[in-house]
Amino acid sequence: MNNLQPASVWHYFQELCKVPRPSFKTQKAQQWLLDFAKEHGLESIHDKTGNIIIRKPASAGRENAKPVILQGHIDMVCEKNNDVQHDFEKDPIDFYVEDDWMRARGTTLGADNGIAVAMALAVLAADDIKHGPIECLFTVDEEVGLVGASGIEPGLLQGKTLINLDSEDDHWVCIGCAGGINTLAQFAYETMETPAGMYYFKVGITGLKGGHSGTDINAGRGNANQLLVRFLYEEAQQNELYISSFQGGNLSNAIPREAACIAAVPFASKEQLRVRLNLFEAALQAEFGKNEPDLKLTL
Repeated sequence: MNNLQPASVWHYFQELCKVPRPSFKTQKAQQWLLDFAKEHGLESIHDKTGNIIIRKPASAGRENAKPVILQGHIDMVCEKNNDVQHDFEKDPIDFYVEDDWMRARGTTLGADNGIAVAMALAVLAADDIKHGPIECLFTVDEEVGLVGASGIEPGLLQGKTLINLDSEDDHWVCIGCAGGINTLAQFAYETMETPAGMYYFKVGITGLKGGHSGTDINAGRGNANQLLVRFLYEEAQQNELYISSFQGGNLSNAIPREAACIAAVPFASKEQLRVRLNLFEAALQAEFGKNEPDLKLTL
């Protein structure tokens, strides 16, 4: 980590990785930013929504330049593999560097949008950059509906030019973005006792890459929920199928990486079930190919 450049950016990102910051629970990160401002003698504003503004005066000779706002969000997508013990409200991110990439062990890294926070702090802390007045805006709860950005009070910001640092591609400037819709669906169903002579099984899908529901939606990756439902639907066309439970995905803005279902079929169909599962796995591997090399179905 000591060799990563710019050193100041990576320093602040490493420090931020120690601070828990799930959406709706970024209070520790908010206080961390306020402490940074105090330590560096900078003006800070903490609004009622939880957003933080830190202002840095212009360099000598640049006092008449127009203020520029650097903006990023504090919260992160909190996803982990099922076999990983991690409490996003308490535990630091366990990161490492491999093949020129920073990664996290079994969890999301939080570079969305922690790297923006780190870049802004590096600018605020620097004493070798010529600049006009700078405002750094750190918003909360972006991942769950742009809550912080929506709650900024008119007139709170002094600048008229804002650079949003929540982007994914180097050397590109984004001038717009797509939105998203959350759907809460409810339906009625009847529970029943499973008939005698049934074979109970747990089927799961693992090894998918997952990703952001916006940024990675066009990457040709599998959705664990959809794929497992496809298998269950096909099995229901061949057999009596009774579903006991289904679990998959954790967040509305993350493509599910894993899913599992407990179900039952007639005991006489046990071997055919296994055969159909193997065929379905082969079909998925052919369909997704190199996009999902670690895709695996378990029974």
